[in-house]
Amino acid sequence: MEDKFKVNTESASPRYTDLDTWESGEVLEALLERQLVAVAAVRAVRGEIEAAALAAARRLGRGGRLAYAGAGTSGRLAVQDGTELPPTYGWPRSRLLYLLAGGEKALLSSVEGAEDDVGAGREAASMLGANDVLVGVAASGRTPYTLAAIEEARSRGALTVAIANNPGTPLLRAADHAICLDTGPEVVAGSTRMAAGTAQKVALNLFSTLTMIRLGRVYGNRMVEVELTNKKLWRRGVAMLRELTGAARAEAEQALAEAQGRVSLAVLLLKGVGLEEARRLLSQAGGLRGALERLARRG
Repeated sequence: MEDKFKVNTESASPRYTDLDTWESGEVLEALLERQLVAVAAVRAVRGEIEAAALAAARRLGRGGRLAYAGAGTSGRLAVQDGTELPPTYGWPRSRLLYLLAGGEKALLSSVEGAEDDVGAGREAASMLGANDVLVGVAASGRTPYTLAAIEEARSRGALTVAIANNPGTPLLRAADHAICLDTGPEVVAGSTRMAAGTAQKVALNLFSTLTMIRLGRVYGNRMVEVELTNKKLWRRGVAMLRELTGAARAEAEQALAEAQGRVSLAVLLLKGVGLEEARRLLSQAGGLRGALERLARRG
């Protein structure tokens, strides 16, 4: 099995043996070609990503937490995906967990031995339960910390999703949902921040975006739960609100202020719903579309 791994993400392709002697343009072309291969590898497992996202949305819809596990580049990419969810989709920060080998320090620098710490991986995942979702990411598919976290989370009833870049690896076998991004050897041998990392980022983008859409945090193609944390985003929120309701600017501004910057809530206020009822309706209906459909049925 070890030899099989080495001919994939950790192996040296003979095609690039004399890479350092190539013209710069040729090097860039080779690197770009492998980036395109990375995207194609994601497309090949679109069905697996869909299944994982739908399963995740069902668990999270019951109040569960979304957690990410990984080490090194894979861990940092996983954390990056999670940190974008609150500002983009209003996902509660209290329902996000990061199981990063080496802790926060590992976001900026390598922490010696962290990825081999099986005990730390198990301990980090021990807080997860039946409604939670853990996404484990590892290019090799055998990182001890990440594998231990996935195994522990699954033993506690959490939904587990594994993203790896080598077929048949332990991480993929350990999870409920396996997403294999078969990107093959890197141009610079073993530098999995390149093609493998690109494929992981794309896959994470697809997974989390579909999950958030299915959780009702998008209306049409609008980010109606976006956090309006600066003037530019506030203007975007007002424009979105006017487009969705036909309200005048002053009316939209007032509703958005009353809703404390939450566009979905402001839409309901402009429909004549009281503030507390609007909050309750959004929660019970699973998002703005469901809330508007309930209002329409009331007549």
